Amino acid sequence: MTELTLLLLILVANGAPVIATRLCGAHAAWPVDAGLRLPDGHPLFGPSKTWRGVLSALTASTVAGLICGWPWHLGFTVGAGAMLGDLLSSFCKRRLGLASSSEAFGLDQIPEALFPMLAVHRQLALGLPEVIALTVLFVVLGRVLSRILYRLHIRREPY
Repeated sequence: MTELTLLLLILVANGAPVIATRLCGAHAAWPVDAGLRLPDGHPLFGPSKTWRGVLSALTASTVAGLICGWPWHLGFTVGAGAMLGDLLSSFCKRRLGLASSSEAFGLDQIPEALFPMLAVHRQLALGLPEVIALTVLFVVLGRVLSRILYRLHIRREPY
């Protein structure tokens, strides 16, 4: 049950910025990187990584964790890990010259799932097999949910 709750919180953390964008549009969408460009000419993260998204992920994962009976700090840590993974993948995609919000299968999903699991694996007594299984499950569920959210006009892209 702990593993499913963790997976749910990771999905919530990664889905909250998408929902916030749908609800708020461009309102309060301040880029995390403040528009900074590195010497390679590309943004640090890009315009789609916003403080509103980070805060919505932290808030949603903390609240969802509390609803599931977890201490607030575990839900918060899951959200922080997911957002750090998301920022890392955006950083890597910009270095590869990929546009903001472009698809990079694996790079888009694995850090977002792996970082939060690594952050809480000791507290939840998760071993390597559970971490691998949950990461694979997140990738599969993330793809399915993204397509559903796209069809519902909540996501801009089907990935």
